[in-house]
Amino acid sequence: MALGRLLLCLHSHMPYVLSHGRSPHGTDWIHESAAECYLPLLDVLDRLEREGIQPHWTIGVTPILAEQLADPGFADSFRDYCESKIDAAREDALRFRLEGPLWMQGLACLWERAYRHALEQFERRWKGRLLTAFRHFQEIGAIEILTSCATHGYLPLLGTDASVSAQVALGVQTYRRHFGRDPRGIWLPECAYRPSYAWKPPVGPGEPFPRVGVETILAEQGLEYFFIDSHLLRGGEPLGTYAAQFPQLAELFARSRRGDLVPPEERNEYEAYRLPAGPACFARDPQTTVKVWSGESGYPGDPRYLEFHKQLYPGRLRYWRISENKRDLGAKGPYDPYAAYERIRAHADDFLNTVRGALATHKGRTEREGTLVAMYDTELFGHWWWEGPQFLYEVARRLASQEEVRPVTGSEALEIAPPRPIHGLPEGSWGEGGYHHIWLNEENAWTWERLYSAERAWLDRLARPHAPENPWLLQAARELLLAEASDWQFLISTRSARDYAELRFTDHLDRFERLLNLSSESARPSSKDEAFLDECRLKDAPFQSLSLGLWDRARLGPNTP
Repeated sequence: MALGRLLLCLHSHMPYVLSHGRSPHGTDWIHESAAECYLPLLDVLDRLEREGIQPHWTIGVTPILAEQLADPGFADSFRDYCESKIDAAREDALRFRLEGPLWMQGLACLWERAYRHALEQFERRWKGRLLTAFRHFQEIGAIEILTSCATHGYLPLLGTDASVSAQVALGVQTYRRHFGRDPRGIWLPECAYRPSYAWKPPVGPGEPFPRVGVETILAEQGLEYFFIDSHLLRGGEPLGTYAAQFPQLAELFARSRRGDLVPPEERNEYEAYRLPAGPACFARDPQTTVKVWSGESGYPGDPRYLEFHKQLYPGRLRYWRISENKRDLGAKGPYDPYAAYERIRAHADDFLNTVRGALATHKGRTEREGTLVAMYDTELFGHWWWEGPQFLYEVARRLASQEEVRPVTGSEALEIAPPRPIHGLPEGSWGEGGYHHIWLNEENAWTWERLYSAERAWLDRLARPHAPENPWLLQAARELLLAEASDWQFLISTRSARDYAELRFTDHLDRFERLLNLSSESARPSSKDEAFLDECRLKDAPFQSLSLGLWDRARLGPNTP
């Protein structure tokens, strides 16, 4: 008996970290993700294709990630990275053979084999072109690829509709260039949404002014659907003392909830809903979220799986399992890959049983087949959870051998079960507390004050005469887009790389301001200024087909402060 559908959605993102003349700090992030997440995921898709299985996954690739993966500099640095890991594994194996323990020598050989396989797959199977690989699987119907905003800008807090529109429009254009078609769905950065209302900046000066909802800008770009967290669908309020810390945001949230909303009790996570502007939204299922996301109670926290945090220096390879005492790194036991992979099968079975149970409950209540949306960061699978790609493989194989649950992409889900209309959604994200806390708090509020000033200056400059190919303005646009990335506020809040994030954000806006000052048609740049422009073009080089017309929405009406 058919129970419903499973929409597995993976979100792949990396801020702009290619070195290109900058400090190499951060570059390893994209190398690690390619070796441990993207290539293993492609390897799973390759195996499934040979077995005649189409998993129907929905995979988001952010434009800024796509630009980096397509950069020739990435291919060269990735080869060097894999070679360094292979050398580290060899050195570890030699040390363990001479000094022990011998069980670590075997694992060192597994690491060498893993990175050799990644390098061979990268060079021989995909000829150094990972985007071509993902495009191949989309073209054969195995996956659907989503776009996102250009640099993963946090849309609800950007200061103008023109800034939001530029992020979305450039995301669509970049997708079209890399994947040869128009995208149908989009991953909103941080699943962050804002409806239409009289908005004012949550920090700094400013009076309320009309803003269109995010869905209106998506519709302008032909996008058909996006994803949200479940609390937005049910109209839930943000948690904690956040409103007291930022009273202007409490006012914004109250405004966002005005209007004739469908009562929350009539909505559920297993059906899609269409907003008046046109795009539909899917909400993630909370049950499967906890089982796959949680390092404490979920599958990735199983004591048999590979421990992420304990590494052997200088090569930073991992030889220990999570173990029963998760918090004591000194108490970690040796990793046994055979025991770990035995657990994967049990977890795949449990995951599908959870999916069946949730869909059966929904069908029993509504007499309709629903769509369960399981949404995760791609980087969870392989990087944080080493066994994660094999888990996805086992889930796909099990789905292919039964008929109760049908795997579907986002577009397929909309075609099978047309979305139900609703009048609107409240504001929020999938972050801690359900609102903007991670991206706006006492530690990073200064970034928004400075960004709002830059956005106003940008629109003021574009309102004055300028050549469409003014090189100073084009590079200033890149710097502004890169400064708008949500990653900088996230890293400041979590303190995982706070100094790096503050440096990058400040550097982009410093460059933006200098370039803007040099962009006047009557300016006479010095040789030093010309060298600065060349340096900026080398250092921050994505979106080479960038057009200043992306910000034309500013001319459509009074929607800027």
